[in-house]
Amino acid sequence: MLERINGYIWNAGLLFLLLFTGMLVTVKTGFFQLRGIAYISRSIRRSLSSDGGFSQWRVCTSALAASMGTGNIAGVIAAIYIGGPGAVFWMWISAFFGMMLTYSENLLSMKFRRKNPDGSFTGGAFAYLRYGLGLGWLAVVYGVLCITASFGMGNMTQSSTASHAIESAFGVPPLITGIILGIALAFAVLGGVRSIGNVTSVLLPFAAAGYMLLAVIVIIMNAGNIPEAFGDILKGAFGFDSAVGGAAGTAISAGLRHGVFSNEAGLGSSALIHSTAHDDEDGTLQGMWSIFEVFIDTMVCCTLTALAVLCTDVEIMLGTGSAAESFSQVLGSASEPAVAVMTALFAFCTMLGWCCCGEMAVRSTFPGKTPVTIYRWTFCICAVFGATGTLSEVWALSDIANGLMAVPNLLGIILLMKYVKAPAAHKN
Repeated sequence: MLERINGYIWNAGLLFLLLFTGMLVTVKTGFFQLRGIAYISRSIRRSLSSDGGFSQWRVCTSALAASMGTGNIAGVIAAIYIGGPGAVFWMWISAFFGMMLTYSENLLSMKFRRKNPDGSFTGGAFAYLRYGLGLGWLAVVYGVLCITASFGMGNMTQSSTASHAIESAFGVPPLITGIILGIALAFAVLGGVRSIGNVTSVLLPFAAAGYMLLAVIVIIMNAGNIPEAFGDILKGAFGFDSAVGGAAGTAISAGLRHGVFSNEAGLGSSALIHSTAHDDEDGTLQGMWSIFEVFIDTMVCCTLTALAVLCTDVEIMLGTGSAAESFSQVLGSASEPAVAVMTALFAFCTMLGWCCCGEMAVRSTFPGKTPVTIYRWTFCICAVFGATGTLSEVWALSDIANGLMAVPNLLGIILLMKYVKAPAAHKN
């Protein structure tokens, strides 16, 4: 039943809407994600060296944590398993146009955000749907869908993937892993958005750097297979070689779906977190940071996972087993435990980032301190339930929540397109 519902939501219409909106913004901004690379780099470096540099870094790592999770390992492998190596190409496409989708989300969020009496902000798609379009009811719909997605994609999917990886590597029952995750979350999230940012600013760079370094070593050790791996990706993307698995249609669907799952461009989640920034006048800085985040998440980390698996020619299986098998060339018998620990760290970071998104949605949709407190505790408890669920069930639920959340957000971007523009200074 879940797969049937998932198929109705993630049909050609939604995939077209994602690509069409991303293309529209890309053309309107003159391919800013390409032509503005130097300007984006300078702006990001300058913001880190300013007085609010640590605050900006904390916002960035929280937003990146929400997207950079198990989708970068298990999600990539699942895309290849379903759509063949060609799915990786369509993950790149989702990221290329997704950079400008998330840029638009942040630009509009900062333009229409509102400061609340307690000093917090109402931002994200909720702000531009309510204050930009005047569609308060659609903003509430988006808020409810975002809260739902935070429990699914941002929590139970991560908990399920982490617990199954830990069980496979160490024999720890999923329930135990879920309880540990729930307790760890409680210590981190009950202090609010600032407390979460303090944790992700340290934990995420450590986990990401360790994982990517290991993947790079594996790829270098199998450098002779890189041309063949890229060849399989390109041939599979357009259905030119059915022997590598996945017809073109399946590759497109699997790549775009899992690309969105990984980088979350088009969902509006990044804008929710970036709306907490205090030092951005027109929103372009937060938009440029979000471009950087999508690039690191999909173009770098997901590509490294794909190449590490394809270059070593390991068996493609759901979960993290394929990554562990490829990393065994470096770590030997310790590869499975190492990948399991890295998966758990990524999952925990994503749960922290998505708790920020969910909390922002709760504050906007249901103002008051009590709903936020209830949300935080419920979020921690859901980690326990997610750990005991099967991967297929949890992933299907997450895909459904993703698709539903994207529709009002993309509608808001299209209707407010007149406000979306690249910064004029990048042409100088």
